[in-house]
Amino acid sequence: MQRWTTGQVSKQRDISLRTLRYYDQIGLLKPSHKEDNGRRYYSEEDLFTLEKITLLKSLSLSLEDIQTVMNKLSFRHILIAHHNHLQEQLTSIQGSIENTTSLINMIDMEGILSWDRVSHLVQNVQPVAKQWMDYFNTEEAAFLQKALPKLNNNDKITQQYVSLIRRVEWCIQQSVPPQSDEGYNIACELMKLSHDTFKGDETLIEKFWEVRKLPATESGLYPVSDEVLNFVELSTAYALEMESKL
Repeated sequence: MQRWTTGQVSKQRDISLRTLRYYDQIGLLKPSHKEDNGRRYYSEEDLFTLEKITLLKSLSLSLEDIQTVMNKLSFRHILIAHHNHLQEQLTSIQGSIENTTSLINMIDMEGILSWDRVSHLVQNVQPVAKQWMDYFNTEEAAFLQKALPKLNNNDKITQQYVSLIRRVEWCIQQSVPPQSDEGYNIACELMKLSHDTFKGDETLIEKFWEVRKLPATESGLYPVSDEVLNFVELSTAYALEMESKL
């Protein structure tokens, strides 16, 4: 039967000798085997006990509480508790990642951030219910949930939409009209991107565009200024007119 010295356990499990001696002192984990010369060894069962202690500590239990519950819980029960704890951490971290990504994309689109936007994302890890879904049937909503760009993503399509919005905002700031070469180029790129996003479903594109123009408080979509929406609408009409003349 294999046995391990305190030093070996300390090195293998990355636990200080002082901690192992303290566990021994308080009776939380005592080496099972003792030789005549006084040297003590940990058994495989002892190492499982040490692992249980480590997992329970990760759940923020005190050593006193660990002593109370450890022998009442199987290793499987402890692993399940640890798994659930990790899942909660993962959800929280994923929510923080998505919120941070949203803030980055907001900066990319707007150049600055308002405290209201930051505060909302800080206080809400999970996104609010998507009111815009109410405007579509079940099949359309399911498709849009997967297809539409999301600010909490860093995928290529989302970045393309962000880039186009920034270009529209630049045109507005520089007084570049929608009926211009740049307006035409933006509209063509946006139409192609929309065609790809909506899989060529022009009816769904039009339906979503009508929802997109509703106030953000009503649609639940990320707020885009009326100036940007108007520019897109006019530049798209201009591009379609130019295309019809070719």
